[in-house]
Amino acid sequence: MTGLSRRRFVQGAGVAGGAALAGPVAVGAPAVAAGLEGEEGAESVAVLVRKGDVRYADLSQGVNLRWVGTPDAIRVVSSADQVVQVVQEAVDKGQGIAVRSGGHCYEDFVTRPEVRVVIDMGRMTSVTFDRTRNAFAVEPGALLGTVYRQLYKGWGVTLPGGTCPTVGAGGHVVGGGYGPLGRMHGLIVDHLYAVEVVVVDSAGRAQKVVATREASDPNRDLWWGHTGAGGGNFGVITRYWFRSPGATGTDPSALLPKPPSEVVVSDVSWSWDGMTEAAFTRLLKNFSQWHENNSADGSPYAGLFSHLKPQHRSAGSFQMSTQLDASVPDADKLLDAYLAAVNEGTGLKYRVNDRKKVPWLYNVTQWAGWVGGTTARWKAKSAYLRKTFPDAQLQAFWKHLTRTDYDNPTGLVVLASYGGRINKVAPADTAVPQRDSVVKLLYVSLWNDATQDAKHLQWIREFYRDVYAATGGVPRPDAVNDGAFINYVDADMGDTSINTSGVPWHQLYFKDNYARLQAVKAKWDPKNVFTHSMAVRKP
Repeated sequence: MTGLSRRRFVQGAGVAGGAALAGPVAVGAPAVAAGLEGEEGAESVAVLVRKGDVRYADLSQGVNLRWVGTPDAIRVVSSADQVVQVVQEAVDKGQGIAVRSGGHCYEDFVTRPEVRVVIDMGRMTSVTFDRTRNAFAVEPGALLGTVYRQLYKGWGVTLPGGTCPTVGAGGHVVGGGYGPLGRMHGLIVDHLYAVEVVVVDSAGRAQKVVATREASDPNRDLWWGHTGAGGGNFGVITRYWFRSPGATGTDPSALLPKPPSEVVVSDVSWSWDGMTEAAFTRLLKNFSQWHENNSADGSPYAGLFSHLKPQHRSAGSFQMSTQLDASVPDADKLLDAYLAAVNEGTGLKYRVNDRKKVPWLYNVTQWAGWVGGTTARWKAKSAYLRKTFPDAQLQAFWKHLTRTDYDNPTGLVVLASYGGRINKVAPADTAVPQRDSVVKLLYVSLWNDATQDAKHLQWIREFYRDVYAATGGVPRPDAVNDGAFINYVDADMGDTSINTSGVPWHQLYFKDNYARLQAVKAKWDPKNVFTHSMAVRKP
């Protein structure tokens, strides 16, 4: 599949951490598991990059070039102890702090003017097995492609994270990242055992804290806050530990999910030429209806993951990509039946661009992006879908994807398979409350020319508003919609001049979990050191 480089478009937020300490149990050296790479032998002081340094231009921006920062300093850290030092220095000087791991944040959380010190986690890339915690340790600067390769080559296991290999683990995990194995194994946070965070207490003292999911852990609320609340809320994440719930024994190969050895991949496309509204809306309705009917845990289709990507008519065509566990009995027949179900009753013929069986690791580390071309700027919005699209929503899709006053071929919506094992977890067990949806939607417009920002922003805002017109212009949780995904963060949700629905942004992202997140914020970041426009607020 041709596609946009993952370094140009992403599936995860780029802010890594979020918390501070006010009375809870903190730890010193024992907070770091013995025998892990990255601490011993590391430099005692973080690398300092200022304006004038050849590295400054690269390190002051992320992947979305709508946002370029002007920090006084960029500190490239290689250990948790260095993070403590950098945070303490910034707090003492009253400097605003932000964290960058993979650099894929959708908004200006790291580049806003208040940020004077950026903590770059790019050198903290270790992926190891920690025998003291009987869990896999992943540092936040490790890119997902690296995490997958290391876990698979070393132990034959994986995590059910996203498809973009250049997204950093730091922001992806804390936002509750999902991916192609989610219908079989749940969200990546469903396997999070512990997190190490540098926090700041009410006295302004920075220190490391480890929080686990153990019921007896006095810091457990801090672990829970990192199971889907997004980055930049509570502190700086310096390490994750992963072990699947219910996993027993000390054999590392039995402590996380095993991926398929091979997957059947398929890429088909439909031409816009001759496309009617009836055919187009039937196609999208079929996709959503199929997922409503086939997203129960244990379904024969649990191993199937698919993206339907309707692009603006100016693209000429649009695609649907599919991945299916090749070991499933009659995998090819299941894929044939799926393709037929999506196309049923449309009168359309799809073109098969690619269909083959490939090794799982190759597939998960080679994804090229959503659409063809190279872009540097984008705006995105998201939503969860609980059941088949209502006709009014489908009519809005048709209206905006066929507009003649807008001709951007990289304006699109990604409809992604969801449900399965993801929906077996209770809404309050993690910070991710959306646990009965069947499709996740990503609305996005991508472009290069900064002078065209207003045009592209207007299109996507009008598109989104019209799809959700019946619920105030946002996907207010109801029988059909279930809010939005924090890793596809959209600052418009917190702007009452744009979000005029009366539904607060935090209700869309966190629903009934927000009050609990506020309590975590008040306890662990009493001085509000870690903040941005969509950060959890203290009560």
